[in-house]
Amino acid sequence: MLDYDKEADAYDATRGGEPRAAAAADVVLGLIPADTRRLIDVGCGTGIVTRRLAAARPAARVTGADLTYGMARTAAVRLPGAIVLADSRALPFPDAVFDAVTSVWLLHLLDRPEDVRAVVAECARVLRPGGVYVTTVDKAAAHDVGSDIDTVLAQRPRRPAPDAAPLVESYAAEHLLRPAGRARFPGRGQGRSPRRTAADLRRGWFTRLPPDDPLTERFAERLEQLPDQELPRPDPVFSVRAFRKAG
Repeated sequence: MLDYDKEADAYDATRGGEPRAAAAADVVLGLIPADTRRLIDVGCGTGIVTRRLAAARPAARVTGADLTYGMARTAAVRLPGAIVLADSRALPFPDAVFDAVTSVWLLHLLDRPEDVRAVVAECARVLRPGGVYVTTVDKAAAHDVGSDIDTVLAQRPRRPAPDAAPLVESYAAEHLLRPAGRARFPGRGQGRSPRRTAADLRRGWFTRLPPDDPLTERFAERLEQLPDQELPRPDPVFSVRAFRKAG
């Protein structure tokens, strides 16, 4: 698991930066109501997407929330006065105060199904009836683009996806959140090269493959045997789901 306090300063540069953020924000903005007046971006990270949401909806009051101090500090530079340090499983807001709630690249980080369920429950709680919740799903699957890198990594141990779309949809239904749309967007600049993927393996970026595990090294060595070591393979394509709160 990454230390997000330590990763905050370099996080965006290693994950597609502004082009990826623009693609994510465009999709989110297409799924939330045009008349949104209050929006919270839960698990906002560095605020790179949150800032774009705020810029696109100047009449809306946009808030970002993140558990990690380093991430929240970086986000606060982008959106002064609009970022709170908060656990997404226990948001410090009253019921039904937001017209829209977003969580981009958050649910896949949670290890336990009960934590994913708790986050979805909190997002539903602070959402007003008729409001819309938008979240990414199936993030790990987005990176399987049919490349030679995927072939090498196909047999690696994997954890069950905590953000699998059917699971998220079932948790949403428990809190009167009904499907209200879906979309996809490219992870611009995130196509993996063999050399970078091997380095990420050795850094511990892949769950179930610790940096000092002999199996990790075997996968890394196989990646280093692929051609075009510096050539990025196709970008991932991320999936998004929208839900409207009944009532």
